[in-house]
Amino acid sequence: MNEQEYETRLHIKTIEVQHLYNVFSHYNRYEPTPYAALDELCEAYPFHSEDTVIDFGCGKGRLNFYLHDRFDCSVIGIEMNGQFYEDALTNQVNYLKKVKKRRGSLRFEHVYAESYPIPVEATKFYFFNPFSVQIFIKVVNHILESVEQTPRPVDLILYYPADEYRYYLEHQTVFEQIEEVRLKELFEKNHDERFVIYRADLSQKVAKRV
Repeated sequence: MNEQEYETRLHIKTIEVQHLYNVFSHYNRYEPTPYAALDELCEAYPFHSEDTVIDFGCGKGRLNFYLHDRFDCSVIGIEMNGQFYEDALTNQVNYLKKVKKRRGSLRFEHVYAESYPIPVEATKFYFFNPFSVQIFIKVVNHILESVEQTPRPVDLILYYPADEYRYYLEHQTVFEQIEEVRLKELFEKNHDERFVIYRADLSQKVAKRV
């Protein structure tokens, strides 16, 4: 399916790219992950109905609805822009009118990413370069604090991975790269056209100590 066919199927509107200005210098423009890229990711990397996925900088909610529809997992969208948040809520109303009742939940939060408390059930975290590395570091630290309090394996999924994000993860955290999904036909022209996935599993270390 092409972009518009997916939008029609899910009863949402997320296509338009929009920019942020002025006070949002640490936050990047809204640009949804292409549906074709999500298809390739999900063919190579598993999501499960038991997962709770957090999408930082969710915009109008494309990833949220895609994963909820395909895997019946719970998805939380974090968005600091008021208009995008309202658009996501409108999409949610239209999506839920048409979709059959699912086990997984859908939720959107209008909050700055660095201020969001990480719920203990969260297992996967998605980033499409939504903000500066300074904010990314704060968010990752919150994730690790949550994992230390409630040990569990957690994954970070980076699309179009920023070098600054990767350097921080690989040199200053316990996260280790477990997967790379290169997009067919696009990667050879642009090596940023890929997903890089990192995992931290403090539960194994706790088990070893016990």
